Amino acid sequence: MRLFLKYFFQGLLYVAPIGITLYMVVALIAWIDSLLLINIPGLGFLIIVTFITMLGYFGSHFLAQPVIDGLESVVKKIPLLGLVYTSIKDLTSAFVGKKKKFNQPVLVNLAKDSTIQRLGFVTQPDLSRLGLMDKVAVYFPHSYNISGNLFIVPREQVTPVKANGADLMKFIVSGGVADF
Repeated sequence: MRLFLKYFFQGLLYVAPIGITLYMVVALIAWIDSLLLINIPGLGFLIIVTFITMLGYFGSHFLAQPVIDGLESVVKKIPLLGLVYTSIKDLTSAFVGKKKKFNQPVLVNLAKDSTIQRLGFVTQPDLSRLGLMDKVAVYFPHSYNISGNLFIVPREQVTPVKANGADLMKFIVSGGVADF
């Protein structure tokens, strides 16, 4: 009986939030429909959806962002955690953020006199602040993996590729089997 109750309450924890939310939405729609002078089926639903969407928009722009920024500044100050957090954030924003970094696909000759080439992405087109003139940073992702290598190569060994960065990344990561 104890095991039965344990699983029952665990299931209740899964079902209750969804059930209560659905009940509240249906009750709210019925209440709004009762307030309207016009009996148009679905108008209460439309009002609720519009209100929730506007609440989500204003909440994410004016409420959530300051909270996220505050938490982020605290996390960045913690020695090891800050380094891990910023590294992961930079990597994910390079793929999906507003500042996508893998948008300059290139073909790199691995050696001056070699015909072996590798596809990658220019991540830093100017390394002069490191004292590396005429060099660029090229990231080479690995196939079937989320890792890769960063190489510093002479600019003359880098040829731009006319391809969408996301499509080329998919091609590289798939080991060359994905169509693009």
